[in-house]
Amino acid sequence: MATVRIAVPSEGQGGLDGMRAGHFGHCDVFTLIDVEDGQIKEVTILQNKEHVQGGCMVPVNLLAEAKVQRLIVGGIGMRPLQGFNQVGIDVYYDGERRDIRPVVEDMIAEKLPIIGDDQVCGGGGGH
Repeated sequence: MATVRIAVPSEGQGGLDGMRAGHFGHCDVFTLIDVEDGQIKEVTILQNKEHVQGGCMVPVNLLAEAKVQRLIVGGIGMRPLQGFNQVGIDVYYDGERRDIRPVVEDMIAEKLPIIGDDQVCGGGGGH
């Protein structure tokens, strides 16, 4: 079975035992989790890039280059969501929990929903 790479927007240093960032585009780092046959094989940290004007595509391209296949967010705007759809990254939603590990475990167990259009943020942090 192929490896699946999951990205989680994270605060500070990130990592499996870190905390998720509330808004994906403004996170410090992305925690990347490689999963093979339902097991976590490797965890790496990817530094987020600075947002510039119209920069919501910056993280989309960053994660696409890192070969991410799935992204777990607590909130995302419509433009980056469309960007992820275009590059073939599936976006999943968990708006409740801040801990990374249980959310990733639920993703592996296929318990997380793909984000719906009704869960998209209007931007500017308003959820």
